[in-house]
Amino acid sequence: MGNIKLKNIRTFSYHGCLVEEGKIGSDYSVDLEIKTDLRKSSISDHLDDTVDYVLLNSIVVEEMAIRSKLLEHVAHRIIARIFKEIPSISRIILGVSKINPPIGGDVEAVTIEMEEYRN
Repeated sequence: MGNIKLKNIRTFSYHGCLVEEGKIGSDYSVDLEIKTDLRKSSISDHLDDTVDYVLLNSIVVEEMAIRSKLLEHVAHRIIARIFKEIPSISRIILGVSKINPPIGGDVEAVTIEMEEYRN
């Protein structure tokens, strides 16, 4: 077994409950960690024997482009899609951060983190 981590996937997206957030957008950062079996690929040195992190990145970017009111909702979509498209993944830890959120204070980021196991 092993982990693959993609850190600080940056997007400009339109999530939030405020109408303005849907119009002007904001910067986001996503951290993704997956658990999968890396033994075969560590010996074979073939991409087909592992999880393609280019695919992981594209799933995150595509789902972040779909507006949601809540970060939890977009995170759930990302997790569900990864489990659907990549059967070899057994666990996902996902953090979605809104950079400089409009919450009336000097806050660098708000992050939600979700951890899910394959059923």
